[in-house]
Amino acid sequence: MSYANNQGARIYWDEQGAGAPILLIMGLGCASDLWHRTIPALSNEYRIILFDNRGIGRSDAPPGPYSISQMADDAAAVLEAAAVETAHVFGLSMGGMIAQELALRHPARVRSLILGATNCGGSNAVHAAPEVIDVLLARSNINPVDAFWAIAPYIYDASTPREIIQADLDMRSRAFPSLESYMAQLQAIMAWESHSRLSSINIPTLVIHGETDQLIPAANADILAKEIPDAKLIKLDKASHVFTTDRPEETAAIILSFLQNVS
Repeated sequence: MSYANNQGARIYWDEQGAGAPILLIMGLGCASDLWHRTIPALSNEYRIILFDNRGIGRSDAPPGPYSISQMADDAAAVLEAAAVETAHVFGLSMGGMIAQELALRHPARVRSLILGATNCGGSNAVHAAPEVIDVLLARSNINPVDAFWAIAPYIYDASTPREIIQADLDMRSRAFPSLESYMAQLQAIMAWESHSRLSSINIPTLVIHGETDQLIPAANADILAKEIPDAKLIKLDKASHVFTTDRPEETAAIILSFLQNVS
């Protein structure tokens, strides 16, 4: 196992494939195993670097509070440990927030940016309906498996077969975070915003979002694409928050096309 170190925490990372490096950053309460549908399509042409955010999987879970800027520095430490000066960066959900912060704090590290199912945080973001927020917060009262099935209708498209969603749960079940770590990550999300700084991101950027996302509504993609100079926007139909599961082949094709154009 390989580890980077940042602010006293060991951050687990791994790599697959060869070529220009792509850093993958996963979302709230999910270990890097959840990239299992994306890695095979990208690792044939690129060096995939993935890691577990602090508080999840094989990385340390120090006491909170956490911050998005702290987790962006974790990502930078992973690139340093992997001897990568600059990488394409693909962040999903909370990972997209970390990716934005990485580009803002460490711009020389980021060659291009792919922002999936994410937002700019703060008052400028379009937030989920109250019942969706209630389901997120209910994690403190129910076990992780029940919490997953409670949120599933809001993060997977209705057309995605249950057995496909079950496969994601099986992968997630390998590394559920503790309640304390989950809440530390969630509090980091709620305390963060990038809207006032987005205009300073001056690298090729793709914003990709599922049309039926109820956790981070697709209107957030419009905001990001408007505020980041020359950003490209793609919305996927019959895809929700976890569009990498709802539409894996189309997602991979879009990402590969974008990377080929910016490489």
